[in-house]
Amino acid sequence: MHSTLMIFIDGIGIGEKDEEKNPFFRYDFKFLSEFYGDIPHLGNQVIRKENAVLFPIDPLMGVPNIPLSGTGQTSIFCGVNAQEILGQHFGPHPHPDLKHIIEKENIFKSFLEFGLKTTFVNAYPKPFFDYINSGRRRLSVTSLSALYAGLELRRYEELKNGNALSAEIDNSIWINKFSYDLELVKPETAVDRLLSISIDHHFTLFEYFLTDHLGHGRHKDQFDNWIKTLDSFLFDLLKKSESLENFTLIICSDHGNFEDISIKMHTLNPSLTIALGKNHNLFFDKIKNLSDIKETILGQYR
Repeated sequence: MHSTLMIFIDGIGIGEKDEEKNPFFRYDFKFLSEFYGDIPHLGNQVIRKENAVLFPIDPLMGVPNIPLSGTGQTSIFCGVNAQEILGQHFGPHPHPDLKHIIEKENIFKSFLEFGLKTTFVNAYPKPFFDYINSGRRRLSVTSLSALYAGLELRRYEELKNGNALSAEIDNSIWINKFSYDLELVKPETAVDRLLSISIDHHFTLFEYFLTDHLGHGRHKDQFDNWIKTLDSFLFDLLKKSESLENFTLIICSDHGNFEDISIKMHTLNPSLTIALGKNHNLFFDKIKNLSDIKETILGQYR
């Protein structure tokens, strides 16, 4: 079985070579400086190494102005140009006019229709389920996609047993904000759990959204802790994924933001994308904008 793992990271682009603006240059991100031996910027947007490539993709897709998450994520997970369909960028949640597309075309549903195994590894706390059980559905594209596809969302029990990941990777928000009885998880342990789940499925998704919060200037007191955890997670994931056979990893984003902390808004920069493993060259050749991602992933199985 060929396994594809997607790490969706909200709000990371390829920005300027500027330590004042760009955290990728201000801080030592091992997943770039050590794994790739280089840091991407607008003058150096493609970085290759054996079995892996880092490259830009277009988040604007012919629609001017600042790209937003609702349309960007619909484009990624449904394989359409949601910006063009809607006539504008929209977010952070999907526009009501896009929900029928998400219901019918989301990547989870497409995998299931092919008779293939797919899963969403993020765990959700009880307040999330209380919210959706109240009848409200102002949700992210990823959550809506999983629900529309009929996937069973992972909960506290799976997280505690090591069969899920928290959105912050290390369980710290579950512990400190929601007072759950959990242990802090090392990024390396989270990687092991994620890969264990992934190799048992054709398509696995993990979503990380705190980068977008940091790019908007929120949670400044957590900046150093969160980026250190994320970097350790990505570095260990890339290193361990190199040795896997019949496995392709894609790390992608919906728009730029985090790469320019001199402003508290999204950017016009290309989205940062990484492909590693068996089909990394295929991904590099075929993925030019957000809407190419779903079809390229599915095309491996046709």
